[in-house]
Amino acid sequence: MSDTKGVIYILTNPSFPDYVKIGYATDIKRRLKELNRSECIPFAFRVYATYVVSSRLSDLKLHAIIDKLNPELRSIDEFNGKKRVREFYAMRPEEAYAILEAMAEIHNCKENLKLVVPTAIEQQEEQLAQEIDTENHEKAENFSFAKCQISVGEEIEYYANPQMKCKVIGDRKVEYQGKQMSLTAAAKLISGKKHSIAGPRYFKYKGEWLNDIRKRMGF
Repeated sequence: MSDTKGVIYILTNPSFPDYVKIGYATDIKRRLKELNRSECIPFAFRVYATYVVSSRLSDLKLHAIIDKLNPELRSIDEFNGKKRVREFYAMRPEEAYAILEAMAEIHNCKENLKLVVPTAIEQQEEQLAQEIDTENHEKAENFSFAKCQISVGEEIEYYANPQMKCKVIGDRKVEYQGKQMSLTAAAKLISGKKHSIAGPRYFKYKGEWLNDIRKRMGF
């Protein structure tokens, strides 16, 4: 096989922030289009870093290095009875970049290494993905007024307008405009948000965020 100039790439995706994809491409833009063609992934892949190389097998050498350092990092699963070894690694992009940087220094080719600055849209998508992940985590941990020592009859205020208040009527229930509902339902009604949200993120009790109270109480 003749050598072909291309790049070893590090890709990230807000859809799975705990992984990076490390591979090789002669045309990184075309590779991105191929990966982002699927509608099954909420967010698109984006280039975190590239390293220009002249050998098509250079990425395999990098894979071998990472696998030797920690074989548990590689994404390996079984589908339809077949083992799938993927180009995904459970590591931070900074860690993957450090390995590429070391390779570049060893070969005295640091000028071939490029760290790509994310666009404004990519930064917004990453922030949105982080917010969704945080909300999902918070929703999984049911909020309890009792554990936060907030008694029935007390009032909590909407963060953007303290004049908009809900009355606590149960451990996980509030009353707003004469109607009983969950904290999340109240948050969606007041905020106007349509997607699933975590109610405690939108309210304060005596000026303190409900989630801060929850953390202070240790649950």
